[in-house]
Amino acid sequence: MTKPPLSAAVRELIHKARIVSFATWQSTHPPIVIQRFQAADDEGRYLTDEDLDQIQQLVPSSTALVIVTRELRDRVNEIVDEARTQVLNTFPKITQPGGGLYPAARADACWRDFWHFLRCITYGIVGQHTDYTSTEGLHYMQLLYQELQVPLDAMVVGLEGIKTASLKRVASEQQAQISPYFDHLIEQLKQFQYG
Repeated sequence: MTKPPLSAAVRELIHKARIVSFATWQSTHPPIVIQRFQAADDEGRYLTDEDLDQIQQLVPSSTALVIVTRELRDRVNEIVDEARTQVLNTFPKITQPGGGLYPAARADACWRDFWHFLRCITYGIVGQHTDYTSTEGLHYMQLLYQELQVPLDAMVVGLEGIKTASLKRVASEQQAQISPYFDHLIEQLKQFQYG
């Protein structure tokens, strides 16, 4: 069975739902570093070791956070798996007929969003900006979620699961330092409302 093609409106919203913004980073990062972040975001990927090495070299205050970012990136699949388990435990019927993440393609899109949420959070962490989101991009993401009828409660639980799973993988003294980066996106998602 093939998936129905996405409507032009949905494709447009996906294109506009870029939730990270580096617009306010000029005062804290040299242009070449911002370009590294922007290239990674444009390509929808995590920062590479080469990216992180250059960021650490040009922004020495990021050294400890480079280590954290690398750890989260390298363990993203485990982290997303734990968040998925939390969603499925909280909403046991969500992937069954009538559930918000049925059929399987909807659930797969949700887990893919979790992967991208953590990617965006890692940009904020290593960039040392808790305000790493774009108001405009989040607006379009809200419209996209509304159009696709994404279950917001499950997405929030998933993001909270990403935070919990991530914090377990970093040193205890760094947990308080990086929590606000997760909380920022969780709070943004909690503000989404369907009219």
